[in-house]
Amino acid sequence: MQVTISDLQAYLAQHYSQHGNETALFMKLVEEIGEVAEILNQRAGRKAHDNSDLDKELSKEIADVIHYAVALAAINKLPLTETILEKDKSAAIKYQHSIDLETFLSKE
Repeated sequence: MQVTISDLQAYLAQHYSQHGNETALFMKLVEEIGEVAEILNQRAGRKAHDNSDLDKELSKEIADVIHYAVALAAINKLPLTETILEKDKSAAIKYQHSIDLETFLSKE
């Protein structure tokens, strides 16, 4: 199953329609970013860790970061897909990338 950013944004807009507080969502986002940092420190050997699967844990925490970032956009009705394409196009020009996201997607 494929999930688009638009799908996720629509789902989260509905999910958080009654109790979507942007400050609370932002605080959760920051918390999840901290958890990603902790796992990256463990992978780099800067922090001790148990025998858990760090790749699996990293994947889960990145999913949480995406969830809360998209939720913030959703409750504020921001055009996230459009903005991602615009930002990528600007970055491709600025950093002289050979291809931008929109062009990449049109080749599929």
